[in-house]
Amino acid sequence: MSPTKTRAALRVSARVSAELLLVIVMTAAAVWLLGRMWSVVWPLIVGLLLTTLTWPIARYLRRSGWPPALAASVVTVLFLLVTAGVVALIAVPVASQSGELGDGVVEGIQKLREWASGPPLNIGDEQIAGASDSAAARIQDSVGSMVTTVVTGVSTVVNGVVTAVLAIFLMFFMLKDGPRFLPWLARQLPGRLATDVPTVAERAWRTLGEFVRSQAYVGLLDAVLIGIGLWIVGVPLVLPLAVLTFVSAFVPIVGALFAGFVAVLIALVSNGLTDALIVLAIIVVVQQLEGNVFQPMIQSRGLGLHAAVVLLAVTLGGSLAGIVGSLLAVPVAALIAVVWNYLREQLSVPQEEPETQVSPSGVGS
Repeated sequence: MSPTKTRAALRVSARVSAELLLVIVMTAAAVWLLGRMWSVVWPLIVGLLLTTLTWPIARYLRRSGWPPALAASVVTVLFLLVTAGVVALIAVPVASQSGELGDGVVEGIQKLREWASGPPLNIGDEQIAGASDSAAARIQDSVGSMVTTVVTGVSTVVNGVVTAVLAIFLMFFMLKDGPRFLPWLARQLPGRLATDVPTVAERAWRTLGEFVRSQAYVGLLDAVLIGIGLWIVGVPLVLPLAVLTFVSAFVPIVGALFAGFVAVLIALVSNGLTDALIVLAIIVVVQQLEGNVFQPMIQSRGLGLHAAVVLLAVTLGGSLAGIVGSLLAVPVAALIAVVWNYLREQLSVPQEEPETQVSPSGVGS
């Protein structure tokens, strides 16, 4: 083994390790700063995603001669009306059948007690009453923690409302002034950054649009498949449940669990345990197909990422930051890919074209 080559390899390894450590420290500092500013960053992210969803309509109106402020106002009002319509489409049928659903819940509980009192469990009424008393005692003992939980839940709801309001206002301003942002940004940056940063920002914008559209395709596919399954089984409220499935697809993991829980509950209280289990099986199959087949395939095509990268990004984002991490994992991975591809383009050495040899007759050979 050559001592000179060994020392050179160690020096290179030490330099690469130091540079990598510096990158990790800077990334950790950026993540910490992002966490401190999250109350502002999160509405900005939501507003940006909503803007990518509504921008095609605003762009069409602007190209048709509408003033930017009027186009942004119309699109914002239309978005609010559609959102209110979706909520009404879900809430009104459920409210109209709330009496039947309540009776079904009571009947379902009674059937569950009758099943539990028979073999193989053989749980008597005295044991059920004792368990109820024990549960009541535990609830009384944990009143303080329950109050804290309720206060935390109320605070979460209030923060969610504030975030939604800020996101709507930010969406309006982005729809109105978005096309002027990149020229303004180019004028503020010096030298080559005036070209590089707007180019990367434009590519990132297109990538976010592809993400929102692909997520909408996945949600529509889920809603159609689950809606058909519910219709075949004969579960009521098929249309509201399908709409709820589509809307909840934009919130990974928890959205699917919530929509599935609601569908199974309605099937249980209206059709019985057998149909509820069938609905549960349908939802599990569709969700598995979505998470492992449809979503990676659709998003990998639209975002230029391999299906395995999409799957791993969602898993990593969920483990690091829960629901928000799962929601932002794929677009963040796509944006990192955009920056990496641009850097690779700029750092690559252009290949020199071979010189054309000229023959004595003047014709290239």
